Amino acid sequence: METLRCILRMIKFEHTLFALPLAYAGAVMGAGGWPGWWKSLFILLAMAGARSAAMSFNRLVDLPFDEKNPRTKAREIPSGQLKKIAVWCFWWCSVALFFLSALALGRWCLYLSPVALAVILGYSYAKRFTWACHIFLGLALSLSPAGGFLAVTGTIKWPVVLLSLGVLFWVAGFDIIYACQDVSFDREMGLWSIPASMGHIPALRISSLFHLVAFLLFVGAGRTGGLSWPYYAGTGLAGALLLWEHHIVSGGNLDRIELAFFTVNSYVSVSILAGVIAAYLV
Repeated sequence: METLRCILRMIKFEHTLFALPLAYAGAVMGAGGWPGWWKSLFILLAMAGARSAAMSFNRLVDLPFDEKNPRTKAREIPSGQLKKIAVWCFWWCSVALFFLSALALGRWCLYLSPVALAVILGYSYAKRFTWACHIFLGLALSLSPAGGFLAVTGTIKWPVVLLSLGVLFWVAGFDIIYACQDVSFDREMGLWSIPASMGHIPALRISSLFHLVAFLLFVGAGRTGGLSWPYYAGTGLAGALLLWEHHIVSGGNLDRIELAFFTVNSYVSVSILAGVIAAYLV
């Protein structure tokens, strides 16, 4: 149990809150309301399995870099708190949970689950090859609303496509902000990121542009799907939170990145879900 607690701490299990509300937003859009207990349960399990697999895999493949980075060398594996074999066992269990949950959600979810897993695991290698690694992470999380919609309807339609694209640009934008912490280290190690390639200030401007595009796509999802005014209230709140996020790090102020990255962004996903749910209650 202590090992499990250490693994959950390592993968920051509580931050499943980033992606889970988005999957439920897609499911509610697909169902036109409450998707039912069965679908809701297995969406929860699929998301927990997918994110746990992605995060534990990331910690394993990034170990050579985490051991050298002053910001990450105190993490559980580099510091010796966890053995790699324990994390690999947890990874296999997470993958099994993801596939079994996909099976319970329907044949299309099962058929596409290997593709989804390849995308979310592939992000861990993207920084080795391209500055577009932020977009790759955005693509991984953008599968959440599409997956929730697919689990309920067995199809994909334009409203959830626009919502998923909005998630892609939102996640890519906040990942750019997070990457500003490691500019010097990434350059030294030959790792790629927009901040390492362009510097803090240009990177923050690109992040702002990405978040503007994300907001417009969120609005477009509501218009295409014919959602009522509460959805736009939730989207407006998400937009205000993104403005606050950029205010926190404005001028290259990196001391409060943890607040901007973890706290604000968890509120963004909850705001979008709340807007989608409220749109079907009015």
